[in-house]
Amino acid sequence: MRRNCFLTGLSFIICHLSLSGAYAQSFTQYTTTDGMAWKQSSISLKVKGDTPMLTITGAERGHEFKAWGTCFNELDLDALLLLTDDAQQEVVQRVFAPDGDLHFTRGRLTMNANDYSRAWYSCDTVSGDFALKYFNIEHDKLNVIRLIKMAQQWQPAITFWVSPWSPPAWMKINQDYPVVSSQWNTLPKEKDYLLFDDSGTPDPNEMQFLGENRGKFPRKLASQNYMIQDPRYLQAYANMFCKFIDLYKEEGIPIDMVMYQNEAYSYTPYPGCAWTADGTIKFNKDYLAPTLRKLHPEVSLYIGTFNTNRTDYVEKIMDGVKDDVKGAGFQWEGRENLDAVRQRYPDLHLISSESECGNGSMDWSAGEHTFHLLCDYIGCGCDEYFIWNFILCDNGQSPWGWKQNALIQVDSKTHTHRYTAEYYAVKHFAHFVTPGSRMVGYQPWTKETGTQAIVFHRPDGKRIVIIGNTNDKTKTVSVKLGRKYLTATLYAHSFNTFVEK
Repeated sequence: MRRNCFLTGLSFIICHLSLSGAYAQSFTQYTTTDGMAWKQSSISLKVKGDTPMLTITGAERGHEFKAWGTCFNELDLDALLLLTDDAQQEVVQRVFAPDGDLHFTRGRLTMNANDYSRAWYSCDTVSGDFALKYFNIEHDKLNVIRLIKMAQQWQPAITFWVSPWSPPAWMKINQDYPVVSSQWNTLPKEKDYLLFDDSGTPDPNEMQFLGENRGKFPRKLASQNYMIQDPRYLQAYANMFCKFIDLYKEEGIPIDMVMYQNEAYSYTPYPGCAWTADGTIKFNKDYLAPTLRKLHPEVSLYIGTFNTNRTDYVEKIMDGVKDDVKGAGFQWEGRENLDAVRQRYPDLHLISSESECGNGSMDWSAGEHTFHLLCDYIGCGCDEYFIWNFILCDNGQSPWGWKQNALIQVDSKTHTHRYTAEYYAVKHFAHFVTPGSRMVGYQPWTKETGTQAIVFHRPDGKRIVIIGNTNDKTKTVSVKLGRKYLTATLYAHSFNTFVEK
């Protein structure tokens, strides 16, 4: 069990002890349940308490949290545009503004289409265009960039990073945007054999959104790279990233980080690209890293996004590129690698590159799962956290048949919106945990307790305690803060944030 992750830095003991007397003796409590949002009350520290679920001495160094963010997709824009002008402004203000609810200051972009684009498109459709004469972002200007401009009105300081879902189809061995065939694309089924080199066929259930894995994912790894490995293609692809950064900069959109691929281990009927470990190392180390250093030295290269729980595979890749990258992105099953990765590469930044997207239910259970992910990713060392879709219509179905959740749900018939349980799960963190806050303690969820807790120390000196209760009954819990106890009775199935006064 992970407890009090990264509690080091004994040099801080004297400082913290000297300040301990200055801590406030009461906290404001914010509580959300399925039928009650953001109830506010007050709670005082006690001299005595029950056995604490988590103890914070005040000497913990912890790790610094840097930013909250979300992805920018065409279907998000489509949902937002269904609302009235006033409602659009309300939503964007609450998500992005410094005086809003979520305080998002980071955005994730895709080069070429992703699975929440309206359809497949590419920034360069001309086969053999190694000089990138026809590379452009005209499609983006009409769509995703329009959404970005709306966010920038409320958060001018927002910055971005980019990862592709798929290279242009002409750069891939199957000459198409998906990895496998399905009813949702036009890839010939006979090309599916490329994935496993004719030693098996893809499992149609492999890509189900389970929310957790009961085995290894993927059960079988791709036998070859879908990106053509000819040096001309690899160098042109590295150049594409730099061209994309240049063109977005001309639009007033700063990109400061790059990852080479979204989910290289999801063999998808929507835009995707399978890579082997050797291919990943080769492209990042020999092409993308040196090209960025030459043309955009101000842009950081991260490795990812990792969505596999095959730790040995992840470590092989990271060993191969650790001198060329500043960090790594993890999502889905990749979360299961975090403890091992943090121990092996203590100096690399880790981020949660995409929160799990669910199944379109947009219900309380989805909110509880997102609350759990927020605790676990940050508790295990991630210093940035990114939501996938922040707004979607109805059940969030994509053109490729996926139904997914969002923080805000739009009714396409009534053109109204509601803030989902996942919105409040995120708000319980992002509204209070400011950039520069340090995560100083984490108690993971267990089936036996049904609770989890995480503690932050903000730059302004205030302590933030966040606790979730997934039990069907109220539960009294204690967190020991220095010599005193924060003891609270939590509603059944509730999110709770305690902010030092």
